[in-house]
Amino acid sequence: MKSICILRLSAIGDVCHALALVNVLKKRWPDCKITWVLGKIEAQLMAGIEGVELVVFDKKAGLKGMRAVWKALKKRRFDALLHMQIALRSSVLSLGIKAERRIGFDRTRAGEGQWLFTRESIALPEGYHVLDNFLEFARHLGVEEPKPDWSLPLPPEATEWAEKVIPGEQASLVICHSASKAQRTWLPERYAAVADWASQHGVRVLLCGGPGEAEMAMADAIKEAAVFPVLNITGKTDLKTLWAVLGKATAVLAPDTGPAHMASCQFTPTVGLYAHSNPRRTGPYNHQALVVNRYDANILAQAAKPWQELPWGTRAKGEHLMAGIGVDEVIGKLKPVLLK
Repeated sequence: MKSICILRLSAIGDVCHALALVNVLKKRWPDCKITWVLGKIEAQLMAGIEGVELVVFDKKAGLKGMRAVWKALKKRRFDALLHMQIALRSSVLSLGIKAERRIGFDRTRAGEGQWLFTRESIALPEGYHVLDNFLEFARHLGVEEPKPDWSLPLPPEATEWAEKVIPGEQASLVICHSASKAQRTWLPERYAAVADWASQHGVRVLLCGGPGEAEMAMADAIKEAAVFPVLNITGKTDLKTLWAVLGKATAVLAPDTGPAHMASCQFTPTVGLYAHSNPRRTGPYNHQALVVNRYDANILAQAAKPWQELPWGTRAKGEHLMAGIGVDEVIGKLKPVLLK
């Protein structure tokens, strides 16, 4: 392979797993020119990967954003296009990318008619996780037994900042409190209870999140409910710095959100809180044993079928499903990791 274009725009967690594939391809074909079309925010995290050209798609710009991508790639023809996003918008975007081979997901998972925009499809992977699907693209290209590699370059200032907020050898717990959808976020008073338990055992507790109004409010609510002080870095980190902080933590607590994957990709023990999505599909890949899983019970109650009999990606619905996760079971997952 001399040139590959990867089309995976979002979201942060999925882009982290696409990174694992990119590194697999780089190792297999060191001289291959890899071009990755992705979103603006995601590009901030992935910037600086040696040998990988990032082409940013601004989805808010609509057709104008598509035309900008098409213009950037106008004179290019790739050996292969790996179409790794099922959204119809992504498929339309792919029409302006020229490639000898156009490869998409297997028919059972090629939602929104993605299969109409590709000429080849990967095999149905043995694994259930999103990453298993992504690695199947490498197998389709001839890479035998691809092993995920999430190596990501960081600027020195990101590492230095992480060392300042998590100094020395003291155990640390980073609580990434919010998800992109409010219904997937746990309750602030329960986060506070876990934070107090950790603080009582000498663990340094940090709150992290984005600069949005809802996330800042959630951090304030946790601080107010907590008896012991916590360090609030919500809204104070860019994505590279957050990656460094999560990599230095002793443990991370998070719902179904991008930072959960950013942490697990670095093998930081990650306790994931799942009530809406199947953690076997979207949970922290390297820490499935640390997941608190309410999804199975919720989907069984709603669909009257176990998850194994439902289409891949089926989600449980409800505004208050996260309330089914208790403090004690979360502490039970954290205890062996933090109190070694």
